Amino acid sequence: MLLIGVYVAVLILDLHPDLFRVIVGVVKTLAILLWTTAGLRICHTLLQGLSRLSERVAWLDARTLPLFDNLGKLVLVAGAVYCLLLAWDLNVGPWMASAGVLALAIGFAAKDSLANLFGGLFVIMDSPYKIGDFINLDSGERGQVIKIGLRSTRLLTRDDVEITIPNATIATSKIINESGGPWEKTRVAATVGVAYGSDVDRVRDILMNAAKSVEYVIDEPAPRVRFTEMGDSALVFRVLCWVDEPVYRGRCLDELNTAIYKALNAADITIPFPQRDVHLYPTKEG
Repeated sequence: MLLIGVYVAVLILDLHPDLFRVIVGVVKTLAILLWTTAGLRICHTLLQGLSRLSERVAWLDARTLPLFDNLGKLVLVAGAVYCLLLAWDLNVGPWMASAGVLALAIGFAAKDSLANLFGGLFVIMDSPYKIGDFINLDSGERGQVIKIGLRSTRLLTRDDVEITIPNATIATSKIINESGGPWEKTRVAATVGVAYGSDVDRVRDILMNAAKSVEYVIDEPAPRVRFTEMGDSALVFRVLCWVDEPVYRGRCLDELNTAIYKALNAADITIPFPQRDVHLYPTKEG
């Protein structure tokens, strides 16, 4: 209201044109600054409110809130700068042309960085994974996501080695999220062969008890044993069980294979291995 009163008073007074232009410019500048400040607060409050409605607004949650908050601030500040140029009767044409040429030059010079930046935006918006997930990339990297940035994503492997992967690479890669789906539980599978002539039902019971004895195997879903194949030299069984988190998969597989081997040995069930018999026949010349 104070600025409106000053503006009306300036219109009524018969001031020198240069003084009139300066006072009006100052009034408009103050008004733009006030409106921009109010716009930033309103934008921040509105985005915070929408982020609490993640069930209805899927693209906005606590993790993507800083991204959209910064984008909103950038748009408002850019609009405020444009309005300030107009308030002082400056020709924005050359400024826009210069900004366009500068943006084009920067785009060519930093195309890799921009590719990573847009890749990071796509990763944040699409959310193929989140911090704490175990992911596999088609390039062979596997690890736990420890940080998601605009330029890169960091993985921590099981060897405690940190890998930094550019988001441009991730955006074009096939991602296997082991922590995705309705739960974080992961299935562990072990394949074992026993000799022909073994009692199939007995072998199934031994394998089931071995799976249940492993510390990391959970009760729900329950372990399963499948007789999958009559191979060249063995009856092939597959033991399937579940662990709570992907991080336990390696430990569980180690204990599962150990328990199966010990249980089969204790039951005197042979675990065959490929063999070849060579028969020598005497020739007529011999």
